[in-house]
Amino acid sequence: MSDRSDARTPGVDDATQAHTSTTRTMDVIGPYRLLQRLGEGGMGDVWLAEQTRPVRRQVALKIIKAGMDTAQVVARFEAERQALAVMDHPAIARVFDGGATPQGRPYFVMEYVRGETITSYSNRHKLPIRERIDLFLQVCDGVQHAHQKGVIHRDLKPSNILVTVQDDRPVPKIIDFGVAKATTQHLTDRTLYTELGVLIGTPEYMSPEQAEMTGLDIDTRADVYSLGVILYELLTDVLPFDAKSLREKGLDELRRTIREIDPPRPSTRVTTIAKSTHAPAESRPVFTQLARQLRGDLDWITMRALEKDRTRRYGSASDLAADLRRHLDNLPVVASPPNTTYRMTKFVRRHRMGVAAAAAVIALLIAFTGIEAVQARRIARERDRANREADTAKYVSDFLVGLFKVSDPGEARGNTLTAREILDKGAQDIEKTLTSQPQIQARLQQTIGTVYTHLGLYNAAEPLLQRALETDRRVLGNDNQQTLTSLSALADVYWYLGRHADAQPLYLELVERRRRILGEEHRDTLRATFDLASLYLAQRRLDQAEALTRQTLSVQERTLGERNDDTLSTMHNLASLLYQRGQYPESLSISIRVVDLRTRVFGEDHPATLGSMHNLATTYEALRRYENAEALYLNVIEKRSRVQGDNHPDTANSRFTLARMYLAQRRYAESEQLALRAYPAMLDSLGPTHQRTVRIMQVLVDLYDAWGQPQKAAEWRAKLPKQPSAGEAAR
Repeated sequence: MSDRSDARTPGVDDATQAHTSTTRTMDVIGPYRLLQRLGEGGMGDVWLAEQTRPVRRQVALKIIKAGMDTAQVVARFEAERQALAVMDHPAIARVFDGGATPQGRPYFVMEYVRGETITSYSNRHKLPIRERIDLFLQVCDGVQHAHQKGVIHRDLKPSNILVTVQDDRPVPKIIDFGVAKATTQHLTDRTLYTELGVLIGTPEYMSPEQAEMTGLDIDTRADVYSLGVILYELLTDVLPFDAKSLREKGLDELRRTIREIDPPRPSTRVTTIAKSTHAPAESRPVFTQLARQLRGDLDWITMRALEKDRTRRYGSASDLAADLRRHLDNLPVVASPPNTTYRMTKFVRRHRMGVAAAAAVIALLIAFTGIEAVQARRIARERDRANREADTAKYVSDFLVGLFKVSDPGEARGNTLTAREILDKGAQDIEKTLTSQPQIQARLQQTIGTVYTHLGLYNAAEPLLQRALETDRRVLGNDNQQTLTSLSALADVYWYLGRHADAQPLYLELVERRRRILGEEHRDTLRATFDLASLYLAQRRLDQAEALTRQTLSVQERTLGERNDDTLSTMHNLASLLYQRGQYPESLSISIRVVDLRTRVFGEDHPATLGSMHNLATTYEALRRYENAEALYLNVIEKRSRVQGDNHPDTANSRFTLARMYLAQRRYAESEQLALRAYPAMLDSLGPTHQRTVRIMQVLVDLYDAWGQPQKAAEWRAKLPKQPSAGEAAR
C-alpha cells in the first residue's frame, strides 16, 4: 500500500495551509546540528538533527515555519510539545527537549523513529491478519495511554504511525500531536482553539463529529473512529471511502459523506475487489479467502469503531482492543451488527422530508399487512431458535454439573474424582439421560471422545465418536460443519490406533467435502489435506505423502504464516518424511527450525513442542550424534511424563525409542528399565497387537537375547502376536 500525501483539502485547514514558507535553513540550533529535512507539514518542518551535548545522538527536531508563527499556530505547536512531554509509552515517540531559536521560532526535539508507516510495513512484510491485529493492538494501547493523560490526537492515520524494529520485533510509534486537543491537561498558556468552519484532521480518517466543524464536544471517541479507519485499511488494503473521490467533492458533500454515509463492511469491500475486472485472476482466490476471514467478528468490530453515532461506538481505545483480543482468543465479541431499528432511525434522520411524504403514501397501501406478517414470522423463528439454544445450554449445563456429583461416597476418595472417573461417568450418563435429545447427545459424545483422544485413551474414544458421527449424519446431513468435525475426530482415533484402512475413507471424504464447501485454501480444508498426507506417511506411500505435504505447506505459509500451529504441524511432518527417506541432514535442518518456532509460539513444555523435540532426537541418533540424542530424549521423557502423564502413549514412545538406542549401544540395564516402563502404558492405550506395542516386545526379545538371558527372551517372544496390525509412522 503506497503512502498517501498529508495534503489538506483546499480551504479546509486555514491554520496549516496559510503559508508555504521558504524558511532559511539554520545549521545549528542550540546543541543540535541540522543534518537533513525529513518532512514538511502545514505548520512546521521536521529535521534529522545530531545532538552534541550532553549526549551525542540523532533526534528529530520540529520547528515552526517562518511566517507561520501566529498566535494560533504557536499555541498548537506548544500543545504538541507539552502533549508529548506528559506521555511515557513505548508506542508514542518520546520528547527530549524544547525551546526557541534566536529568531523566536519555537521548536522541540523528540525521538527519531527510523521506520515506515504501519500500512506500508504490513504490506511489505505480507503480514497475515493476526500479526496485523497484534501490531494494531500496540497502537490502541498507546492511544489509550494518551487519553489517560488527557490528550486526544485528532489526526491518527498511517503516516502518523511509524513502525520500527526493536529486538527483531516490530514496534509502532505514534507521532505528530500537532492538532491534539487537551481534555483535562492545561497544555499551554497561549490560546488554543478551533475556528468555526475549519476542519482539524485528515478527511479520510476524520470522525463525523470532527466533520461538524463546530470545534466543540470532541472527545476520545473521535480517535476511536480514526483507529477504526486504520483497522479497516490494515484488513482490506483500502480506505472505507476512496481518498481521491472524497477530496474531489465540495466541502459540504465531503462533510455529509463523513457524517452520514456508511462504508461497506470490510468483507463486502474485499469481495467487491475480487469481482472487479481490474483484479488479476490469480489474486481472486486470495481475496475470497480474506473475505472469509473478515466475515463475522472482524466485520462487526470494525464497523462498531466506525459508527457515525458515537454513543454506539466503542467508548475507548482499550474497549476496541479488548474486543479484538476476544476475537483472537476465540471468545464472543461485544460488537454486533446494528439492528433493524437502528438502521431505520438513521435513514429517517437523513431523509426526514422524503420519509414523511413516503409515510403518507405507505399508509394507503394494503401491502403493509404482508410486511407485518413476514416480520412476525421472522420474529417467531428467532424466538424459537433462541428457545432451542436456551434449552440446549440448560441441558449441557445440568449434565456437566452432574458429572461432579458423587451419589455413592465409595465412588470417591476424600471427595476426589480423577479425570478418568469423571469422563467414564459422563460417557455412561450420556447414553442414559439424553436419548430424547440426539443433537445434544452427539455434541457431548464428541466432546468427551475428543478428551479421551487427547489423553491417549483411544479405545474409550472410538465408540463415543462413532455414535456422534452416526447421529450427525442422520440429523444434520453429511455436509454440515459439525458432522465434518465428528468425521475428523473419528478418523484421528483410527489413525492413532493404527487402523489405517478404517481411517483412509474418512479422511478422503473429509478432504472432498471441505474442498467443495469451504474452498481449496480454507484453514479447515488445509488441515484435512494435512491429515490425509499424515496417513500416506504412516502407510509409507512416501511419494504421495511428500507431494501433498509440500503442497499443503506452501499454501499454509502464504495464508496462515509460518508460526501458525497448522503450518508448524505440516513442517513437522515434512521433517518426518525426509527422515523416512534417509535424508537426515535436510530432516535435521527442518526439525531444528520447528522446535525453535514451536518453543517461541507455545513454550517448551507444550505437547506439540515435545513431539518435535522427540523427532529431532531421532534425527540426531540417525546421524550418530548420540550425546545430543540422549540429552534430548531424557528431556522429552521428563517433560512428557510431567505434562501428558507417565502412562500417556507419547511418553511411552519416547521411553521405547531411547531404550532401542541404549540396546544398540549395549547399555542393557538402562534399555531394560525404559522398555519395561513403556510396555504397560502402550498396552493399555493401544492394545497388544498395535505396532508400537509389538515393537516394544520385540526390543525386549532382542535385549534379552543379546544380554544372554534366553529364558526371558523366550517369555517375551511367546507374547508376540502372530499377525500384528499396522502401526502409525510416527517416530
